[in-house]
Amino acid sequence: MTTSPRNRRLALPAAAKEYLGMMAALGLMIVIFSLVTKHFFSVITFQTIANQYAEYFVVAVGMTFVLIVAGIDLSVGSVMALSGAVLGVCMARYNLPAPLAVLACLGVGLACGLINGLVIVTWRLPSFIVTLGMLEAARGATFLVTGSGTHYVGGAISPLAEANLLGFSVPFLVAVAVVVAGQLVLSRTVFGRHAVAIGTNEEAVRLSGIDPRRVKVIVFALSGLLAALGAVFLTSRMGSADPNAGTGFELEAIAAVVIGGTSLMGGRGSVLRSFFGVLIFAVLGSGLAQVGATEHGKRLSTGCVIVAAVIVDYYRQRLKRSDAIG
Repeated sequence: MTTSPRNRRLALPAAAKEYLGMMAALGLMIVIFSLVTKHFFSVITFQTIANQYAEYFVVAVGMTFVLIVAGIDLSVGSVMALSGAVLGVCMARYNLPAPLAVLACLGVGLACGLINGLVIVTWRLPSFIVTLGMLEAARGATFLVTGSGTHYVGGAISPLAEANLLGFSVPFLVAVAVVVAGQLVLSRTVFGRHAVAIGTNEEAVRLSGIDPRRVKVIVFALSGLLAALGAVFLTSRMGSADPNAGTGFELEAIAAVVIGGTSLMGGRGSVLRSFFGVLIFAVLGSGLAQVGATEHGKRLSTGCVIVAAVIVDYYRQRLKRSDAIG
């Protein structure tokens, strides 16, 4: 059965439908929370959401690439904590200048990501197991580095979070730039096409003469680097490096990316949609907080949203296969 040229012109692309669906869900949540609370619909609320979720945006970019190559990175929360710990210790204990401490922080995140990628491709191990091991190792290293104590850096790096443009912090603006760059890499470069192809059929990519190992190592290294960048944002906002920082962060990052439509099976995703997924996640959390929901209630609601997103992804894949057969 074929579609007439007129119908093809009128039909919206699948990607456009997904964006419209996410924007509709986001708009509906904003309307509901605005009706049940007095102060939700305000410029201050939206600025606060954006500024407090800067680290989520950048980590979601790395997680999007990881899921697209059919992997998973459970270590981002611990890597963020370890990177932040190195940042705090360098500044509070060794009195290093902020730029050098930030470089050390980013270097630790990059190293953790490289280790993940190299172990995965060298021994062909499941990314779930390898990054689960890194989750524990990085968290343990965090407590060793900090001596199980919080390191306060105060005004040494807090100006990064305090500087703003029209009420939006520098970390948020940097996060938006990272999202734009990530989307361009994914959709407009050979590397991005290779990442999607690997997630779709890695064996076919290998037989075509492309080495998927290099791409996967780079993807995991990117995930570690962006987790460290998130640590810089978090430490500057909190004014301290806490060894418990980032606990459970990996699940929240995966949830936001899945809500954004990236498939857990690999081969399909969008950095820009992950950005909207984080926004949905952020609005949900902020709205529940304003209506007085307990932490347990917020976690229950978030879990239900994650399951719903996975179910929607399942039916989306079925519909896609049915259209291909038809």
